[in-house]
Amino acid sequence: MDNLNTTFARRLFISHLITTVDRPSVPVLMEKTGWPRRTIQDVIKAIPGMGVNIYFKQDGRRNNDGYYVIDHWGAINPDWLSQNIDDVKSTLNFN
Repeated sequence: MDNLNTTFARRLFISHLITTVDRPSVPVLMEKTGWPRRTIQDVIKAIPGMGVNIYFKQDGRRNNDGYYVIDHWGAINPDWLSQNIDDVKSTLNFN
């Protein structure tokens, strides 16, 4: 997977985290990745460009209370992603 584009790898990694961590909000994703808020927001905004349906599920009184949900993966196979997440992380130099 040496040819995996870093931008694409970020989208895959965040998509994976959204489906595997509890209540994946921007602060939670920042904690899991160590990436800045703006990077997380930009990656989330770009995920639909892969054909993945992602939305913010409101869960609280304030506008930003809630978390992200993926309800359709498009052409991405989530089982493949789970099996290859170490390669995706390696592309991002994420240990």
